Amino acid sequence: MSSQNETTVVVGAGHAGAELVAALRQQGYAGRIILIGDEPELPYRRPPLSKAYLSGEVDRDSLQIRSATAYDKLQVECWTGTEVCAIDRQQRSVMLGDGRTQGYDHLVLATGGRPRRLTDPAAQKANVHYIRTLADIDRLKADFVDGRRLLVIGGGYIGLEAAAVGIKSGLAVTVLEAAPRLLARVAAPEISAFYERAHSSRGVDVRTAVSVESFGGDERVESVRLSDGSELQVDLVIVGIGILPNDDLAREAGLEVDNGIFVDSYAKTSIDPRILAVGDCARHVNGFLGKFVRIESVPSAQEQARTAAATICGKPVAHVAVPWFWSDQFDLKLQMVGLSEGYDKLVLRGDLASESFSAFYLRGNVVLSADAVNRPQDFMVAKRLVAERVSVNPQALADESIALKSLLG
Repeated sequence: MSSQNETTVVVGAGHAGAELVAALRQQGYAGRIILIGDEPELPYRRPPLSKAYLSGEVDRDSLQIRSATAYDKLQVECWTGTEVCAIDRQQRSVMLGDGRTQGYDHLVLATGGRPRRLTDPAAQKANVHYIRTLADIDRLKADFVDGRRLLVIGGGYIGLEAAAVGIKSGLAVTVLEAAPRLLARVAAPEISAFYERAHSSRGVDVRTAVSVESFGGDERVESVRLSDGSELQVDLVIVGIGILPNDDLAREAGLEVDNGIFVDSYAKTSIDPRILAVGDCARHVNGFLGKFVRIESVPSAQEQARTAAATICGKPVAHVAVPWFWSDQFDLKLQMVGLSEGYDKLVLRGDLASESFSAFYLRGNVVLSADAVNRPQDFMVAKRLVAERVSVNPQALADESIALKSLLG
């Protein structure tokens, strides 16, 4: 049980931080809660940034996770626009950018991640954009104009979502992917090929196995020379080549860090049990997967936050959730569950040409993960197939005359 004299400081005001402070109150935490974020805004939803917010379909206010009044009711102090510079583990305090210090009984690092940036000095121009924050998209919107030539570097989900919005907004879009296929790290070749066809048929110039050799232009990037010898004229560039965890604070405090902050299945750091970490910055023990993983996913961040809240409240419950994700591109709603690493068989249910199908990744006959495109009902069953590690008959799995739910046993 918590004491009213306790203080929990949460560093990072993203999805994980916002979920954590609410979960603390829901689980009966009676102490002081301080949520510190380096952006000027209250916590907001990030997934719409590269989609509905960029396209202008929703405004800033609609992105808020909850209002200032709601935080007041939760008795959560929100310190926005505030940087945390260092952690003093001996004094149990954090040092702030304005010179103040704040003590804690529990410290939660929910610092998220940052875009991996291009290192070429020629790419540090005003029309080269990254997608992570509201400020990023507000800056991008000024360049996102009908008829302009957009180059997207990176054929992952962020890049493909931006490309889809670009086409919808009337831009001429080219996607470059250095790997031989799109989504190479996360999807089977059949799914990669499907998304390449889907984008190409809607007007995206998709180029795989090619990278940027050099950037041309003075004040702005005006052209790029590619590794295949060709040259593109561009008006703006979006870079989507991955996310790096914001784990510097933890590293400088002497915590164990390697591509994320190491935490156990209860979200506690290995060096200091008073410090926890959740979300994109955390390399956590996932009880379902049985190993350390760092997962960039809003649902995972929220689930980890609830785990940390339970730990702080003295009601520890191990994190065993199955990871799941989603991506919206054009009129294609992709929902994914599980991790496909180690699969040896792909089973397709439905016709890829119809743009409504599910792909199941199997090891032996056990369902490891699934991708559902425009099939929300399949996705709901797939979550159970993965979570329960169901062994299936591959022929039955592919046969649409057999109800998917019947394979649960």
